[in-house]
Amino acid sequence: MIDYAAAAVAAVALLLLLYAVHRWRNPRCNGRLPPGSMGLPLVGETFQFFSPDASLDIPPFIRHRLARYGPVFKTSLVGHPVVVSADEELNHMVFQQEGELFQSWYPDSFVEILGRDNLGEKQGTMFKYLKNMVVRFFGPESLRESILRDVEHAVCSSLCTWSTLPALELKEAVSTMVFELLANRLIGLEPSRSKVLRKSFFDFVRGLISFPLYLPGTAYYASMQGRMTSMEVLQQVLEERKQSAQALGAGEFAPRHGDFLDYIVQEITREKPVLTEGMALDLMFVLLFASFHTTSLALTLAVKLLAEHPLVLEELTAEHETILNQRQAGSESDGDTVTWKEYKSMTFTSQVINETVRLANIAPGIFRKTLKDVHFKGYTIPAGWGVMVCPLAVHLNPDIYPDPLAFNPSRFKDKVDINRGSRHFMAFGGGIRFCVGADFSKLQMAIFLHFLVSKYRWIQLGGGKIVRSPGLEFPDGYHIQIRQRD
Repeated sequence: MIDYAAAAVAAVALLLLLYAVHRWRNPRCNGRLPPGSMGLPLVGETFQFFSPDASLDIPPFIRHRLARYGPVFKTSLVGHPVVVSADEELNHMVFQQEGELFQSWYPDSFVEILGRDNLGEKQGTMFKYLKNMVVRFFGPESLRESILRDVEHAVCSSLCTWSTLPALELKEAVSTMVFELLANRLIGLEPSRSKVLRKSFFDFVRGLISFPLYLPGTAYYASMQGRMTSMEVLQQVLEERKQSAQALGAGEFAPRHGDFLDYIVQEITREKPVLTEGMALDLMFVLLFASFHTTSLALTLAVKLLAEHPLVLEELTAEHETILNQRQAGSESDGDTVTWKEYKSMTFTSQVINETVRLANIAPGIFRKTLKDVHFKGYTIPAGWGVMVCPLAVHLNPDIYPDPLAFNPSRFKDKVDINRGSRHFMAFGGGIRFCVGADFSKLQMAIFLHFLVSKYRWIQLGGGKIVRSPGLEFPDGYHIQIRQRD
């Protein structure tokens, strides 16, 4: 009798398991779902998504599914049903219909790393409020009046120091340069004090895009530890600035440091503040991360590509030598200082930057969530599902960019429609969430390239291997030697 009961329980358990698997692999939908596989229960196809690939090409996870299912397919990543889009019409719809059909969204594991109060999690009025704060500080006026000079000083100082070294790991060196500049501009930290914060951020970045397994020894665990240490430092800096402001007495606070933290303290010490301390900390954290991580990766790739394409390097060098010659011939020359007019004249440099970020595809996906059932080309994306816009599938589409893996900056000649994003160029996102730091990043890259090619030369010593997992990485670094030009 006991054997029959045990067999019956086992049979019921097996049936329940099979039903659960069936429901997982065949989600409910008021229509026809896009083709694709949901993978294993709970795990989905997460392992395949994070599988590394030593190439700038579209990762196998995306490439194989595009070939099998077409430009729109379903999958499951870290427990969430997701539709992946390489379709330019659907991408455009996602960016243009934010707040109506879609809203910003990232998987829980990613949100835990960036913070529950980060800018990407805010919607509507609160998002616009935070975005305006950032634009006020990193907008065109600030870039022209003060940030240009700070970037120039950081670049010149770094290149001069690097030229005295026998070898240099460029990715780490550029990351340090950009981070120290940002730490000073954002929160007023001097280089000597920013070391602890920089180390914790580097730990954070190493495991940022990794399988979300929170166990000691995993990349995700190291990333979370790096975030906690970073937040402790930022909390301490914020408290110090608040105490400094309070020492002046109520109503007497005025910006004294000229950094972003001044604006933060002003906002959170208002009588009825909109900004909370948690939001302020997450905002500073995300700004530091997004700016230094993306720019350092793009600059490292740019230098590598230029070294491997001497004709492109020759044309780029000629543009900057022309700027130097015109500066020396001018009656209002100010030494080696780059003017805003000169920066805006760097036409081919802009093409090099656009081509670099097109190939880099530093953000492997841009995530949104459906607010209601979305119908597209006979398919239905159910309400509450994630949508991953896949920029690299567009940037490496041979129908849009012939010979897509070739480094050819001239393909961007006369393309003025990409400055704020377009259907075919999404390196900085699109729609109302177009990256607020895009102009700042482009400025840093242009000034760095200006001084590098006009004042220095370099040779490759080793490393330079590129891996996507799925974000861009240089696992062996990129080692070069820099010397001043004769």
